[in-house]
Amino acid sequence: MLSIKLKDRKIILASGSPRRQQFFKDLDIEFEIRLKDIAEVYPDSLQGVEITNYLAELKANAFAGEIKEDELLITSDTIVWLNNVALGKPKDYADAFQILQSLSNQTHEVITSVCFKTTQKTDTIYDVTKVTFNPLSDEDIRYYLDHYKPFDKAGAYGIQEWIGLVGISKIDGSYTNVVGLPTEKVYRYLSNFDDRS
Repeated sequence: MLSIKLKDRKIILASGSPRRQQFFKDLDIEFEIRLKDIAEVYPDSLQGVEITNYLAELKANAFAGEIKEDELLITSDTIVWLNNVALGKPKDYADAFQILQSLSNQTHEVITSVCFKTTQKTDTIYDVTKVTFNPLSDEDIRYYLDHYKPFDKAGAYGIQEWIGLVGISKIDGSYTNVVGLPTEKVYRYLSNFDDRS
């Protein structure tokens, strides 16, 4: 489907996330991976979706001047938002343990922003999913960290892993958004893509 719509576009995915890359494969989108090492720093005044929008656009703007006429660059950022605090990727084991303790028996939001950039324009979309955890024992948390090592994941967990199977009692919104990409919204944007609008 999209391969016909985007036949004149070269899709550049600027993400090292194996999960996002797999989603693009599953959507039957041909893409090339291009990566830049970017310090994900944002102003303290930003809240919630403002943070992910800012970081997704920051990642896209790092490619300014390098995008060719026929290229569409896609960047993304995900945070876990709990009690007005952004939880990113854990610094280490102890940080991951503390993050999961804070999520235990609580409802948090997973916010993902996706930025689409061409030589003509930049668009950013986002999605918000509410996730509720059952109480997690210290033993549960240690088992998960020891066996799954989720240190590259926002909020120190992957919903598709063991912790999601045993610990999550409710999800309100997009499942794929929690994994790292709101695939339905990305697909819809690309299906309606027009560089002139």
